[in-house]
Amino acid sequence: MPKKLSRSKLVKKLDTVFSKYIRISSANKNGYCTCVTCGVVKHWKEIQAGHFMSRKHYSTRWDERNVSSQCLACNMFRQGEQYKYSLFLGKDAAEVLYLKSKETVKFTNYELEEMIKDYSDRLNSIT
Repeated sequence: MPKKLSRSKLVKKLDTVFSKYIRISSANKNGYCTCVTCGVVKHWKEIQAGHFMSRKHYSTRWDERNVSSQCLACNMFRQGEQYKYSLFLGKDAAEVLYLKSKETVKFTNYELEEMIKDYSDRLNSIT
């Protein structure tokens, strides 16, 4: 029987599969994505899954509405370009995500495992 993963390992595994899903699902047929904040086009392997509301907020961490393709420069060096990101989302969506990010959520290990399975299945269906 395989050993159960620790909570931190489950979170890391979910982050990895979710990020890959976001980047591949937003890529064109040749595998290229557009950064939502600056418009640069890069291959999905060279782009990041940027969060509008920080990953520290578990309530929006794996919410697909909160995560889009962002280049390294915008996501890391320019701290996510949150204002430009909000323009991409639109005022209503940005406000919904902002309010949702303030909610306290505690996912169980089982829920994390189910999300990993769900995003792995989705990835398999598009790759």
